[in-house]
Amino acid sequence: MIINNVALVLADEVVNGSLEMRDGRIASFSESTSRSPAALDGAGAYLLPGLVELHTDNLDKFFTPRPKVDWPAHSAMSSHDALMVASGITTVLDAIGVGDVRDGGHRRENLDKMIDAIRDSNRKGLNRADHLLHLRCELPHFSTLPLFEGLMSTPELALVSLMDHSPGQRQYASLEKYRDYYQGKYHLNDEQMDAFEREQLAFAAEWSQPNRQAIAGLCRLKGIAIASHDDATAAHVAESHQVGSQIAEFPTTLEAARASRACGMQILMGAPNIVRGGSHSGNVAAWQLAAEGLLDILSSDYYPASLLDAAFRLAADEHNGLSLADAVALVTRNPARALGLNDRGVIAEGLRADLVLVHTDHGHPHIRHVWNQGRQVY
Repeated sequence: MIINNVALVLADEVVNGSLEMRDGRIASFSESTSRSPAALDGAGAYLLPGLVELHTDNLDKFFTPRPKVDWPAHSAMSSHDALMVASGITTVLDAIGVGDVRDGGHRRENLDKMIDAIRDSNRKGLNRADHLLHLRCELPHFSTLPLFEGLMSTPELALVSLMDHSPGQRQYASLEKYRDYYQGKYHLNDEQMDAFEREQLAFAAEWSQPNRQAIAGLCRLKGIAIASHDDATAAHVAESHQVGSQIAEFPTTLEAARASRACGMQILMGAPNIVRGGSHSGNVAAWQLAAEGLLDILSSDYYPASLLDAAFRLAADEHNGLSLADAVALVTRNPARALGLNDRGVIAEGLRADLVLVHTDHGHPHIRHVWNQGRQVY
């Protein structure tokens, strides 16, 4: 198949031309247009590599669309997969929580069901995007390590993040923000919230460090990539680096981002942070890190469409010095390379024909078509 009359977003530049794909791979591309009458006319749109998403909680929302609503697994997985490709995402790491911050939370109940849905739909060839697994390990919990030990040999497992959401830590260094969030999330009165906070502090004191060391050790043994999460200080980063973290997920301060770069870690920030102009939690803004040259990867986190939107917003902001090719690399090449997925993420001959055709009507990117290994999936 030939896609004609497009702006090809290559690794280092954008050129006008055409691209041919064959047998699921990029066969060739050229700075000239094809004369084939069967070629698809791209009408001057951008042709990007398929987006690579390392951290999205989106699957969880489809399994539990409302509190106490348990949705059928096949329908939930199919709807989630459709939203991924409609957002231009052709490779997605579905992030699933292991060890909830509140015993009995719906994430724990859905854990096996969600993983089974990913594996079953992959095996049956039902998915339009490539789905891998990201286990988000909540360290201050007694159930986390045994649950992880039972899941660490899952073939789809590609990334493990080490999280600590206990009060006074990282994202919740402010106890006021911690209380506001969890009191609202779990509908607790002041007395119940006081008891919850004490319980979480006790769990953290007993389980955080043993779980961090044990889970990181198992990941290193099995060659599973490790990500830190919400590091706020240079000391946090040193701890993450010591256990083998290669990716710094959502550092909350400029200090932590600089320390992560000094340790050679890839810095991942949320695309919603770019779209909204800052962090909803009051942490460092992703655009600030981009301006300092401290941004390597973007993740859609809780809003899949933000990934493409953020890349184009960064490219349009002249203050950070990022070209469109640089900005697109944050959502394609860089996340792919961080996991060793060297067969995708770049428009180059011989690589997978994972592609996204994007028009910028009225100043905003709009996805027209998506291909996964040369198969049109949107």
